[in-house]
Amino acid sequence: MNTPIANGASPNPIRHERVKVDGVEVFYRDAGPEDAPVLLLLHGFPTSSQMFRNLIPLLADKFRVIAPDYPGYGQSEMPDRAKFAYTFENYANLVDKFTQLLGLDTYALYVMDYGAPVGFRLAVKHPERVTAFVVQNGNAYMEGFGHPFWDGIMAYWETGAAKEREAIRWLTTMKATYWQYSTGFKDMSLVSPDAWTLDQALLDRPGNDEIQLDLFYDYRTNVPLYPSWHEYFSKHQPPMLITWGSNDEIFPAAGAAPYRRHLPDAEIHMLDTGHFALEDHGAFIAGRIREFMQRVVPAAGAK
Repeated sequence: MNTPIANGASPNPIRHERVKVDGVEVFYRDAGPEDAPVLLLLHGFPTSSQMFRNLIPLLADKFRVIAPDYPGYGQSEMPDRAKFAYTFENYANLVDKFTQLLGLDTYALYVMDYGAPVGFRLAVKHPERVTAFVVQNGNAYMEGFGHPFWDGIMAYWETGAAKEREAIRWLTTMKATYWQYSTGFKDMSLVSPDAWTLDQALLDRPGNDEIQLDLFYDYRTNVPLYPSWHEYFSKHQPPMLITWGSNDEIFPAAGAAPYRRHLPDAEIHMLDTGHFALEDHGAFIAGRIREFMQRVVPAAGAK
C-alpha cells in the first residue's frame, strides 16, 4: 500500500522564496510554523544561505527559521556595482527592510562571519526587535583579528589602492574557498564538497570578484562601530549563545571570550573545528540552539 507523502522531503519542508527589496530580488529559505518564534540566519563569506541547509530542518519544528542571501550571494540578484553599493551598511539596511516586508516584528539572530556586522548593525538600529543572538565565528572585538589572514586586507584598508586590491584577489579563488572549508577540520569526510563547489561557482560569475573586493575594503567600516556594539551589549544584555570553531584561522578562538566583558552571562562553546563549524558540528550546534532558544526567547518553549 502506498502512503501519501507530504510535499517536501521532511515534516518541516524548506520553502524557497523570493521578494523584492528596494528593487533588488532577494532569495531566502523559510521553514517552520509562521506563528513560531523567528530565528533569522545571516550567512558569511564566501557562502550563502546554503551554509544553513542542514541546520534549518533541525530547528523548524519549534521555530520559524529564515535565511536570506545578500545581493551578490547565493540565489539573490547581483546588481551592477554602479547601481548598488556593496557595503555592510547597505546590507544591514536591506535586511532591515526584508524583515519588515515579511512582517517580522521580533527575531533572534544567528550571525556568522559577515553576518556579525550585518546583524550587530541591525540590532543597534532596532534593539527592541532582537530577542537573542547565536554567534558562530563572528567578530566584534580586536582580538578576533589576531591572524596573518588579515594582513593583506588591512594593507588594502590603509591605501584603498589598486596594488593592494590585486594582492588579495586570490581570496576569491577556489584555493582560498577550499582553504576556508578545510583548515582546522579533523575529518574532511564530514564536509560536503558541494559546499565549496557551489560557493566557488557563484564567486566565478563575471564581476563577482569585484563585489567581494569591495566588501573586503568596506569591512574596515565595521571596526569603528565596535564601541557602539559593546554599548548595545552592555545596555540591553541580549541573551547570547556562542559556538566557535576554535581552529578558525580567519576569526581565531581569541575572538570569542571578549564577549563576556559586556555580556557576562554569554554561553560559550569552543568546538574542535574550523571556520564553517556547521559542516561537522551541525547537530551539536542545533541542540544548543534548541535548548537556548526555548530557555530565553518568550513563548519558544511552548511551541
